Amino acid sequence: MAQKVCSLFSIGKGALLISADVEPPLIGTAASYSGTFQMPIIIPSLSKRDLGYQTKDPSTKYLVSLMPSLVPVLFDVIQFRQWTRFAFIYDSDKGLLRLHALMEKLSFRKFDVAFRKAEGEVSMIQILREFRDSDYHRIICDTNVANTRLLMEKIPLLGMLTSSYHYIFLDLDIGKVNLEKFQLGGMNITGFSIVNETSQRFQLLKTYYEELRRNNMSITRNMEYVSYRSALMMDLVNVMAKTMYILIRDNKFKLFKDRGQRSCGSDGSRHWGIDKTVLKSLKTVSFDGASGPVSFDSFGERSNYVVRILNLFSNGMREVGTWQSDAKTRLKFSAGAYGDGTDRVDFNNKTIIVTSILEEPYMMRKEPRHLYSGNDRFHGYAIDLLEEIVKKFPFKYRIQLVRDNTYGILVNNTWNGMVGELVRGEADIAVAPLTIISDRERVIDFTKPFMSLGISIMIKKPHTTKPDVFSFMHPLSYEIWMCIVLAYAGVSVVLFLVSRFSPKEWYPVEYTRVPTDETNGASPSQGQTTNDFSITNSLWFSFGALMQQGSDISPRSLSGRIVGGVWWFFTLIIISSYTANLAAFLTVERMVTDIQSAQDLVNSKDVSYGMVGAGSTEEFFRQSNIPLYVDMWNYMNSTERSVLVTSNEQGVERVRHMNGKFAFLVESTLNEYFSQQKPCDTMKVGQNLDSKSYGIGVSRNFTTFRDDLTLAVLQLREEGVLDALKKRWWFDKGQCHEANSDSGSNALTLSNVAGVFYILVGGLALALLSAIVEFYCKSRSQSRKQKTSLAAAMRAKVRLSVTGENADLASQLHPKANTSAPSTETETTPVDKPKVPPKDGSQTEV
Repeated sequence: MAQKVCSLFSIGKGALLISADVEPPLIGTAASYSGTFQMPIIIPSLSKRDLGYQTKDPSTKYLVSLMPSLVPVLFDVIQFRQWTRFAFIYDSDKGLLRLHALMEKLSFRKFDVAFRKAEGEVSMIQILREFRDSDYHRIICDTNVANTRLLMEKIPLLGMLTSSYHYIFLDLDIGKVNLEKFQLGGMNITGFSIVNETSQRFQLLKTYYEELRRNNMSITRNMEYVSYRSALMMDLVNVMAKTMYILIRDNKFKLFKDRGQRSCGSDGSRHWGIDKTVLKSLKTVSFDGASGPVSFDSFGERSNYVVRILNLFSNGMREVGTWQSDAKTRLKFSAGAYGDGTDRVDFNNKTIIVTSILEEPYMMRKEPRHLYSGNDRFHGYAIDLLEEIVKKFPFKYRIQLVRDNTYGILVNNTWNGMVGELVRGEADIAVAPLTIISDRERVIDFTKPFMSLGISIMIKKPHTTKPDVFSFMHPLSYEIWMCIVLAYAGVSVVLFLVSRFSPKEWYPVEYTRVPTDETNGASPSQGQTTNDFSITNSLWFSFGALMQQGSDISPRSLSGRIVGGVWWFFTLIIISSYTANLAAFLTVERMVTDIQSAQDLVNSKDVSYGMVGAGSTEEFFRQSNIPLYVDMWNYMNSTERSVLVTSNEQGVERVRHMNGKFAFLVESTLNEYFSQQKPCDTMKVGQNLDSKSYGIGVSRNFTTFRDDLTLAVLQLREEGVLDALKKRWWFDKGQCHEANSDSGSNALTLSNVAGVFYILVGGLALALLSAIVEFYCKSRSQSRKQKTSLAAAMRAKVRLSVTGENADLASQLHPKANTSAPSTETETTPVDKPKVPPKDGSQTEV
């Protein structure tokens, strides 16, 4: 690199100075070469001060900046506006260095500065959204032309063009950018310009540019206007020409001859003495250029230059002041213009035209109509809202209904509805359920929202289903019930097995016990043991624990108690969970509907759905990129728009008369309102499809009036007036206070618990049937043993059951025989207590 630079001085070249548009990372290299070879390098698009170089820095002695420094201009503007908190967006190293230089000047004061680097469209959107959400509404943008235009495109989409936002663009061509869509808003834009368009040299440059365009020269193909860079390049040529003229005039041109005799070494080192003649001659150049007065100070920076302060007004960017580098008071504003771009209008003697639309409960006619006139013809939420605003900010108004009965969308590049009336100046503000969307924000202003909402689904309210007979089983799913049954059976079997294998569960039979049916009436033999946990007893123990009742037996062994303990813990959790859910399932009436979400609408073949045409809901589906909403829009748009209605009332009537075959997509606030109105047969299902807000629309010609309205709305919100208004018109005046709720707690009816009674009756019947079977089987068994008839045995059992007398069956059949001689076959003798076996183990005869 050094060899190439040195070759510019060598034989046959004889260069005296160089012009190079050096990027910031190469400034140090350029400064090193210019100092080494003592050759001035003119930089047309950078300022050394903006890059942070100090005045007495010797390393940049031979660098000369043609670009004026913008850091002191920006510093004075920030101080004038008394900013202490702002954001800084940059897209290059030059912007970062300029930010660093600015922060050094601000270091003596406390400033809250957020800075981000923009690296593409996605990054730009994220940065703007971050600043919007964190209330950084004063933003300085140091970006190139492409990113400046991208920034202008994204600002309206994010709603960042209200009067609370102030942008300062460091692109010196900001005055040439098309800002038509921002001109009628309250958004503040400040820009700078160094070009003096009235100067002779700029006019010459402009004439030359227009001539090139007429000749269709390729150099002008991508040039929409004469940029400040073109003016700087023209001044650069003049600077170099005038420097050569001064050298020739002062007989200093012999340097060409001297340098022509010099050569470079292999390492690029010079072999001539120090010569500062060219740099001194360059710094004496002074003339009125296309970029303003051109002259240089001892540091090689532009001096005595003028920067024009521009601000956005309704007729475009307009000069409101100047900044002059060498003046005692550098920043000066024109009389009556302070750079805020605001044209305030006195509304005290003006009647504001309020456009609105008939929509319950916002705007409704009073009946009978002939008794009312003027603004008294209407009542509703919007009227009450207007009256509350007038209390905060007095003004006169007159209400007029929108002619085409629509809210406003763009059709064939023309706005209709209330938005169209505001755009055309036929109305001043719109007080109605007017949704704040980006397309409308581009042409009209909005106050802060007075109500938040979203698109919801309205369907006809289905009939309340009667409780199921076995509704007491609903708190647990059928899978859980099956698992409980299996767990019950498994625990019973495990308890039976561990009891069989555990020695502690076995104990000796008590010989004093009367023989039972288990021993077939025989006396137990000596040393016989028994176990309480037969399979039937195990089932009974587990069932008792499950029913929270217990049983007469309990495990003796450690393993059995472990089984019982875990089963008790299991039943505790299950029963507690069941009891907690049972109350809700028995006391809450539920409405069953097939439509619970937007996905259900798309999947349903029997239910059609629609919305109000020419409104924000239609725009939402038209512009949505979400696949589900795209399918819904294609459906509604492909049915020859038969599902679109002209008003919300028409949509509600269609829901009520189509018996559940039509769903209406409507704002959630209106959905809630109509569900409170008779015949109380509509309801909202699912979540809102989006989130948006209602605001008061304001014509762009009344920016300051919008600010007053916004302040009034915020005060009403803080005081709770807005909530009170909604409660008054939605619920206090509602007609479905009892019938509207989707679910409500009521007293239990027989249908709620009928299944429990069925089980009770069934259990009692099963018990009676079991008793009859046992009675029959026992009677039959005794009749066979005693060789009597079944009827006689059954009569004896009946007598025993009724009277409690244990009469002998044979004596009933043969009373005479019983009195003459006792029968040894039928007589029952008590069992004597067996003798205790001797200790030696010998048997004793019983």
